[in-house]
Amino acid sequence: MSQERWDTHWDAGHNWALVLAGGEGTRLQALTRLASGIAVPKQFCSLGHSGSLLHDAVARAGLVTSPERITIAVSEHHRHWWQDLNLRVPSRNLISQPSNRGTAQGILLPLLHILHRDPEASILVLPSDHYVSNELVLGASLREAMAEIIETPEGILLLGMAAEEADPELGYIVAEGAGDVSAVRDFLEKPDVSTARSLIAHGGMWNSFIFAARGQSLLRRFEQTCPDLVGEMRHIVTSVPASSQTSRLADLYARSPTIDFSRSILQHSASSLRVMRVPACGWSDLGTPRRVTETVRRMRSQASGVASLHSDASAYLNLAGRTAMYATG
Repeated sequence: MSQERWDTHWDAGHNWALVLAGGEGTRLQALTRLASGIAVPKQFCSLGHSGSLLHDAVARAGLVTSPERITIAVSEHHRHWWQDLNLRVPSRNLISQPSNRGTAQGILLPLLHILHRDPEASILVLPSDHYVSNELVLGASLREAMAEIIETPEGILLLGMAAEEADPELGYIVAEGAGDVSAVRDFLEKPDVSTARSLIAHGGMWNSFIFAARGQSLLRRFEQTCPDLVGEMRHIVTSVPASSQTSRLADLYARSPTIDFSRSILQHSASSLRVMRVPACGWSDLGTPRRVTETVRRMRSQASGVASLHSDASAYLNLAGRTAMYATG
């Protein structure tokens, strides 16, 4: 993408990023549990460099927009972990959920806040449990994705990574064509190993869960799946006084089912999905101890060491230092 093309989209002022940081990291607790018995949510851990995985994700978001348009979805019961972190975004951009009800609600609540402030928003969604060895390569794809959805506003643009193995803990995307950006033929979240191998044989990529969409188009996907939830949550965000929103949201979350965004929305929206192939960038999802251990091993084999996007952030736990303990049991 030319610098002129990117500058045009940047200057438009409607590029937003949503960093997801409300998860529990349950599968990783063999590494994240402290001697006290408390497990540190993985987004507040590091891989041994200067800052947490959350700081890394916020820095990636800064490659496509300004801090004023970076929103972070957190959980209220994690306040101990995030309230004192210097995340360099406005405090009103920290959207706190009263409880964890799955990735769908984790996206919907901040999405409604963003659209209330900017109905024309284009949004890049970024998880906060990824490691990337070459941030420049991924950053170029992130900027290209934002340009693509501005020019083709309908649907959701997923970022796909080359599948290195049949990992049943990841999602898979099979593209219709061989181009850099293609329609999606198949999307399947966490299949069994046999199915994953078949998908890879047919060109399947890993779903990074990084995606871009126009805010209104993304909201329509939610309205098709859970219209009552959207209606009630939108009313709270847009019409209820700020002093009463916390209690109203707590009541809504207590009554809501847990909804997985990939299974409940993406898998049922294949016709509205496109996928962008991301060049090799050393991407890894850090969802399980095995994947963290493999990532740390790769990091240590690189003579250049760990690439970091910041220099003065903090983290509560160094995962790299605990992988040996996990390996020895």
